[in-house]
Amino acid sequence: MAYPKIAFIGAGSTVFMKNIIGDILQRPALAGATVSLMDIDPARLEESAVVANKLVSTLGVPARVETHTDRRAALDGADFVIVAFQIGGYEPSTVIDFEVPKKYGLRQTIADTLGIGGIMRGLRTVPHLWQVCEDMLELCPRAILLQYVNPMAINTWAIAARYPQIRQVGLCHSVQGTAFELARDLDIPVEEIRYLAAGINHMAFYLTFEHRQPDGTYRNLYPELFKGYREGRFPKPSHWNPRCPNKVRYEMMTRLGYFVTESSEHFAEYVPWFIKRDRPDLIEKFGIPLDEYPKRCVEQIESWKAQAERYRKAERIEVKESHEYASSILNAVWTGEPAVIYGNVPNRGYITSLPEGCAVEVPCLVDANGIQPTVVGALPPQLTALMRTNINVQELTVAALMTENREHIYHAAMMDPHTGAELDLDQIWSLTDELIAAHGDWLPAWVRTAAKRQVA
Repeated sequence: MAYPKIAFIGAGSTVFMKNIIGDILQRPALAGATVSLMDIDPARLEESAVVANKLVSTLGVPARVETHTDRRAALDGADFVIVAFQIGGYEPSTVIDFEVPKKYGLRQTIADTLGIGGIMRGLRTVPHLWQVCEDMLELCPRAILLQYVNPMAINTWAIAARYPQIRQVGLCHSVQGTAFELARDLDIPVEEIRYLAAGINHMAFYLTFEHRQPDGTYRNLYPELFKGYREGRFPKPSHWNPRCPNKVRYEMMTRLGYFVTESSEHFAEYVPWFIKRDRPDLIEKFGIPLDEYPKRCVEQIESWKAQAERYRKAERIEVKESHEYASSILNAVWTGEPAVIYGNVPNRGYITSLPEGCAVEVPCLVDANGIQPTVVGALPPQLTALMRTNINVQELTVAALMTENREHIYHAAMMDPHTGAELDLDQIWSLTDELIAAHGDWLPAWVRTAAKRQVA
């Protein structure tokens, strides 16, 4: 029986690697896969290898684990490529993305997808993804690239713009994760709910959200969501993130008519209405967790270190199924058994009200033919209009990367809804210059060496 080769780039993320590889090795058709782990940090790579081999032992499968610090060796002959890295890490880059804007009075919650933080992260990340694609074209041209890297939309768009021949999908867990949250609010088993979501990453909306009835029909759940929020019963307290009670998304549902798939702490910084330096009452009212991502990074780093140490010492590792799509995709492609996932792909007429080529998140059929996105058509105009404000920033960041034109970095920042609502143009130009200087060698050479924009 033939098994695939799976290259995991950024495998030093031990806990995430464990979840993804654990899912994959529980699939009979993938149980004998060659798992090729690659990371630039030898110590973290060795730690991940120990955990991966214990997964193999615990599951009793014939999989083989190999490790590489050389990316090309890991990619050679791969059937699937999973990428999960953070260029610049928590320190120094995430800290820079928060601390420098704060000097200008610009506060953020996550700063990894949009806003000035998302722009900088895209500039740091895309060149490395392009290097992976370049190697793939030479070493595994038919492999499917599964990228779990933020800023997801910018990355997906930039890969498709420069390497359209790469078979890729950007993967997030917001669609399925939010479905679980809403099911919990409604006290309905999630397996009894069906939905259709579409949009852009972190700003897709449930166009339908329905409950299967005993007679096989489906009941629209939106009236219950509206009623529960109006009566103060929703959102229910969240054990997974008590700092953010999810009020932003419910409030936006009352304004737009649809529920967004990404978390309230993310969404609050994608729009100009919730984080305002002169309105602390809004922060309190909606429970917006400013500086959430740095707090989360510190907590996760400590948690992951503890988990990785437990895994390293344990003889056996408990394997639970995660909610990530990777194993479903690999199994569907390898066996031909169809699956449906939500993926981020370049728009080729899938959402007709959004620009051609931008990165959209839509349901996709996956089988032996690969990733096949669904045509959703036009979105409600208010959703389209909101998404375009984010797409503007994504498009200009990709334009900067594609043309190596530093001017477009400033253009992206000035078009960002939250940044533009808080800062004037001179402040935006100065902030951008300061961030570029602070990131230094983490940014491409053309960004660092281009002349600063002169403001009259």
